[in-house]
Amino acid sequence: MHVHELHPPQLWAAFAALNAVPRASKREEQVQSHIMNVLRALGLEPRRDAVGNIAASKPATPGMENRPKVILQAHLDMVHQKNADTVFDFSTEGIRMRVDGDWVRAEGTTLGADNGIGVAAILAVLGAKDVAHPALEALFTCDEETGMTGALGLQPGFVEGAILLNLDTEDDDEFSIGCAGGVDVTSSGEYASATPTGTHGLRIAVRGATGGHSGMDIHLGRANANKVLNRVIAAAWEDCGLEIATWDGGGLRNAIPRESAVWVAVEDAAGVRAALERAFAPVREEYRTTDPGLRLEVADAEVPGQVMPREVQEALVWAVAACPNGIHRMSPDVPGLVQTSNNLARIQAADGHVSINCLCRSSVNSEKDDHARSIAAAFALAGLATDFGGSYPGWTPNPNSPIVALMRGLYVERFASEPRIQACHAGLECGILGGALPGCDMVSFGPTIRGAHSPDECVSVPSVAKFYGFFLDVLAHIPAA
Repeated sequence: MHVHELHPPQLWAAFAALNAVPRASKREEQVQSHIMNVLRALGLEPRRDAVGNIAASKPATPGMENRPKVILQAHLDMVHQKNADTVFDFSTEGIRMRVDGDWVRAEGTTLGADNGIGVAAILAVLGAKDVAHPALEALFTCDEETGMTGALGLQPGFVEGAILLNLDTEDDDEFSIGCAGGVDVTSSGEYASATPTGTHGLRIAVRGATGGHSGMDIHLGRANANKVLNRVIAAAWEDCGLEIATWDGGGLRNAIPRESAVWVAVEDAAGVRAALERAFAPVREEYRTTDPGLRLEVADAEVPGQVMPREVQEALVWAVAACPNGIHRMSPDVPGLVQTSNNLARIQAADGHVSINCLCRSSVNSEKDDHARSIAAAFALAGLATDFGGSYPGWTPNPNSPIVALMRGLYVERFASEPRIQACHAGLECGILGGALPGCDMVSFGPTIRGAHSPDECVSVPSVAKFYGFFLDVLAHIPAA
């Protein structure tokens, strides 16, 4: 079965067309052109602002003219991640989708359901002739995944509306009414390389971690491949000695690292291999539930020509060990909500340069800033300087929101069950968009997506139909102003 055969067909057709277009964060020219062309083909007049956000207006259907204007919002970019053994060029190829029972997946890459299904749902409504709705403003923001650039750059007046529906959550029974803010933490430094004493080369890698979204999945306790590899090589170094030449671990800040590798020089290759296996055995057992595919790979490699000096390596390994990762604090006010966390997302070290990327999140701005400073303190121990960038605010929940009350009632009537109304630990654009849309009543919802930001990403087919039908129901029941 192909996605074009799924229900609702207009949404899946829009999603398939979107997924044929490369749309990495900060490289969105192709998808922006695609959206502009689609909107023009629908008879709408798209407009684009200075940062790359795109908007278009659609008048109310007959009888709905006295309802408040509704903003429909989703982001265009997607996380580009693939398995190490997948041959795929994100800059030129469309996502290879397949239907797997009740799920749609991609072949070895991220699927882009985050937030492509939201974009497709908006396009389906804009193109529909038989959907009742008030006046609509469609807002497609850019660069959500790596800095919220579109939301941060949105100017007052580019779109206007009393209600904003953000289509970017990942459980079809959940309404998000608040979210965490975040800050990018980047630590870097230089060192003078040394000549290795070891006469054998090894590549040591941790692979097969489950990974996932560093906000939505951080509470699941999954392995961070960078932290696991650091733990294993620290133990082997103590037992047998090894000299790090290159470290390449993790990827994007908002993805829990699935893979991490170092290239080292050693004197006793057999002894190091045995020490690595001893160190990894308890780790494998610790993560047997959350990361059943976690594995250690040790392979022969060329002897590196240059390595880190011992004191630099020691400082780096202990600083990575000291760097906080995962949950820092749960919310004392919202049961089950992660309040503050960090993702040790990326480690690069080679040729005299070290760079480490983290993403620190919190729904409390003061705690976010303090936790970011603690990360900087850990890497200061290794002589690294830290920069903070890409900071964005959280979204304070409004439990008395009129749109949330309306949606709750419709959900109970339609599905005979209560939705979960809660804040989330991911960064949603609503916290930022509120600055350009003062007084706007906002809520976020969407279909069920699993494994976002990883090659395991998939979206539930029945959930998409449920979400879209409910979405249309909400639009039809917006009360008169």
